[in-house]
Amino acid sequence: MLRKIFATKDDGVALLLRLVLGVVMFPHGAQKMLGWFGGYGFSGSMGFFTQQLHIPAFFGFLAIIAEFFGSLALIAGFATRVAAAGILTNMIVAVLTVHASIGFFMNWSGQQAGEGFEYHLLAMGIALALIIRGGGAASVDRALTRKT
Repeated sequence: MLRKIFATKDDGVALLLRLVLGVVMFPHGAQKMLGWFGGYGFSGSMGFFTQQLHIPAFFGFLAIIAEFFGSLALIAGFATRVAAAGILTNMIVAVLTVHASIGFFMNWSGQQAGEGFEYHLLAMGIALALIIRGGGAASVDRALTRKT
């Protein structure tokens, strides 16, 4: 079972996808975990999830962990499928709880009540590709499963 989770080929496309998703998700995770980039930190994010979105604390905790540690795992290529699944889940929940009601488009002009879900859809597509292909080239997953 673990071998299937970590198995990957020397795939440059998977490397590119996981680095892009990891680098894009890291600031979001760092906002929630550490309060960097104008975020509220762990306790503020937990308060937002539990009090405003009414998400159970356990799931709020998992969302923060998935974005912060998942992004780092993607950058390193460690447990890529698990990290991508966590981020995919976060994106689905974000769309269903907040962004679907706003519409498809991002709020480029500042005229909408919030952000649409187009960004989330892109992240979901990349996460799905990584779940299918694994971490690819230059990943810890590849190093762990390479046949010597």
